[in-house]
Amino acid sequence: MAAWSCRFLLQRGSGVISVRAGAAESPLLARGCVRTVKTTTWFDEHLTEDNQEFMRKSMAEEYRRQTADKLNPLKDEPWPRQEWTEGSRRVGLIAVKLGMVPAWTKTGERHVVTMLQVQDCHVIKCLSKDEYDGHTAALVVGGKNVSPFYRTEQQMEMFRKAGVPPKQKLTTFKVSDNAIIKPGTPLYAAHFRPGQYVDVTAKTIGKGFQGVMKRWGFRGQPASHGQTKTHRRPGASGPGGDPAKVFKGKKMPGMMGNIFDTAYGLKIWRVNTKYNVLYVNGSVPGHRSCLVKVRDSTLPNRSSTLLNPPFPTYFNEEETELDEDLYDENMFVHTEPSLTLA
Repeated sequence: MAAWSCRFLLQRGSGVISVRAGAAESPLLARGCVRTVKTTTWFDEHLTEDNQEFMRKSMAEEYRRQTADKLNPLKDEPWPRQEWTEGSRRVGLIAVKLGMVPAWTKTGERHVVTMLQVQDCHVIKCLSKDEYDGHTAALVVGGKNVSPFYRTEQQMEMFRKAGVPPKQKLTTFKVSDNAIIKPGTPLYAAHFRPGQYVDVTAKTIGKGFQGVMKRWGFRGQPASHGQTKTHRRPGASGPGGDPAKVFKGKKMPGMMGNIFDTAYGLKIWRVNTKYNVLYVNGSVPGHRSCLVKVRDSTLPNRSSTLLNPPFPTYFNEEETELDEDLYDENMFVHTEPSLTLA
C-alpha cells in the first residue's frame, strides 16, 4: 500500500511537531492536516443541473431586488449636486471588452471600433482628500457582479455598506470636489456621449518570454554571408570598453505583455443606451471579455470636447429617456435611407 503524503500537525504541551501518517503509533493528539491542493473545487461542482440553474436564477433575482429596492445609501437623502465647471474631473466606468466591428462615416471612410459594455457598474465608496492622498477626492467603482465566494470579508463589508452585489473588479478614480457621487449610485454608458474622447486602461495580452525581434521590432542579423545561428539575435549589447557595461533600460529579450497599458484620446462613435455599449474608435488593450477602465481623456487637445457632459453622471431615474442609439454627427447610420428619389 502506498504511503500517505499527508502530514499531520501534532501538539504535545506547548510545542508543535509534525509526523507522517502511517508512522509508529503515538499518543499525541492530531490537530490538523497540511496538504497541497492541486485542483480547484467550485461552489456548484456537486450540484445537479437543475440546482445550478435554480442557484443562478435566485442569485440574479436577489441582485436585482437589491438594486430595485435601493437597499443602499440611496434610500436616504440625496447628496447635493453641483454644476459642471471648466476643469471638473468626472468619475469613470468599468466595462467589458466585447470585440471589434467596422463602422463607416458619411463620407465613406471606414473605421474599426471596439465595443465596450458597461455591466453592473456602481459607485462603492467615496474617499475624501484626507482618506485618499491629501490632494484630491476619489471614488471607488465596482463592475460586473460576481459570486461572494471570490470576495474577502473586508470587501463584502464594503459592498454591504453600499447595498450593492459583490463586484469582480474594483478601481479608484480621482474626481474633483464638485463631482462626488453617493455610494450605491449606478453608472450607465450614457455617462459618455458620442463625439467625446476617452482614455481606456487595461492589462495587455501576455506573450511570455520573447526575443528582441518580436518584443522590440529589431531587424535581426543577415540571412547569409557567414551568419550561423544568429539570424534573430540582437547583436552587440555593450557600448565598448570605456563604460564597460550595459546601460540600464537596454532593449533585450524578456517577458512581453501582461502589463497595464492606456490608449489615449479614443473617440466615441456610438452609444447604445439599451444594452449600455460604447463604440470606441480603434483598438484597446486587453483580450476579449476582459475588464477595462474608461474615463474622460486627459489630453490637452481632447479635453475641449467636454462642453456640457452629464454631470456628475447620467441618472436614469430622474432625467428624460434617451434614444436607444446615440450616434456621432459624422457617423453613417445604416437604418437611415442612403438614397432619395427626387
